[in-house]
Parts: sequence; structure tokens; C-alpha cells
Amino acid sequence: MDTQLAKEYNDQAKTYDNYLTSVPYGQLETQLFRLGLGDCAGLTVLDLGGGSGVKARDALEAGAASVDVVDISASMMQSGKDTEKSLGRDRIRWYEADVSKPLDHLPLRSSYDLVLACWVFDHAHDLAEYEGMWRNCAAYLKPGGRFLGIRAGDPRAPGWDGRYGFYTKDYKETPEGLHYRYGMKMDPPLEYEASTLNISMSGSHEVPEKYGIVDFEIEPPENAPIVQADPEFWKVFLEQHLYVIFKGKKKMGI
Repeated sequence: MDTQLAKEYNDQAKTYDNYLTSVPYGQLETQLFRLGLGDCAGLTVLDLGGGSGVKARDALEAGAASVDVVDISASMMQSGKDTEKSLGRDRIRWYEADVSKPLDHLPLRSSYDLVLACWVFDHAHDLAEYEGMWRNCAAYLKPGGRFLGIRAGDPRAPGWDGRYGFYTKDYKETPEGLHYRYGMKMDPPLEYEASTLNISMSGSHEVPEKYGIVDFEIEPPENAPIVQADPEFWKVFLEQHLYVIFKGKKKMGI
């Protein structure tokens, strides 16, 4: 990851989370993520790339005992701290760091019951960064613990044309994947750099399995109430998923 990405998130921190309620893409993401999250009663959670803590708050609402957020954007995390203060809670700890690099300089727990990694894989510029992200997921997930993440499908898929509130543009192919920009059709519109590797958009689990995270499943979009209410509107998404919410677990004995 790089300083440009951190700058873009810092600059737009206060309005970023609005997409989760203001555009169909975000509404579906919220519903699917909560379905994948399930019951978190008493769990300790590590949220890698957790930004302002939207997913961390979902985990707390699902019963988690505590959440540690690690993110590259200080402003995103400050926004989350302000939200938590307004709610009168103090169950999220915040740490600024690049989740593609070792995190042993942070006072994290030795292991967690649940590790979240939402959208971080779509900011890996190369295989080394991608592996670093998965290495951290596995290193901090206890044996038998759960993983839950979100990753993009092919950023050039038809549904990325803005019909669901998101769009992609400025594609630049690389030997390992695709660099591009994605945007949110909000007022004002937001745009960020992204990079999705072929190994990620293909749905390969080769890298996480190397580090002991296995038994992956995708949370079916058809399970979301918003899709069930209007399947015709979501037809293009269902034909080629713009993103997937996927879950796995760490092998015992690792």
C-alpha cells in the first residue's frame, strides 16, 4: 500500500461510510456482511483495514466482546473514535499501520476468535503485499477461529457501470492483475485508487490455504433481503458478482 491511498482515505474520511446506506451496492454489502458475521457472542475480533470501524460496530452489535482495528488512515479511525464516543462505548482499540506489513510492533492480542479483512486485498499492488495481508490474517487468528472478508470480483464486470452506485475506470493491466480507480456515486462523489490481483479476482484460495485458512464459503447474494425484494434489479450483479463476502476458518493444530 502507499501514501497516496492513505491520503485519499484521509481526505474523504468523513463521508466515506455514507455509501453503505445511500447506494444499492452498499446496502447489499451491509446485509450480506451481517449474514456472514452471524453470532459473535463473546468473541475477540481483529479488523484489518477496518477504517472507521463500520464492520467493527457490526461485530459489537452481534455480541463481540472487543474489536481491534488496524488501518492505514488516521482520519478514518478518528471518525470511528468520534462515533464510538457518541455511543458511549469503549470496546474498540485503534492502531495505525499498513496491514500488508508485519504488525508485531503493535500491542495486539496474540490471537483472535475472528479476523475481518474487508476490501484490503483490493489494495495489494503485487503478490508480496497480498501474501503479507493473508499472513497477518493467519498469524492472529486462533486455530479453529473464523475469518470473514470482502473482495472484488472482476472490476471490469458490466455491473461496475454505476447502476448500483459504484463505478470503475482508468484500468491499467499489470502482470499480476489490474490497477484502476473506483468511485461512489454520492454527493459529493468519492474516488479511490485500487489494485486487484488476478489470483484474488479469480477466487483462488491458494495463498490463504498456504497459511492455514481453509474451508472457504461465499455468502450468497440471493440470501440478502434487498435482492429477494427485487431480483430483476440485481440480475446483472448475480450473473457476475461485483464483489463477494467470503468466510473460512483456521486449521486446528497450527
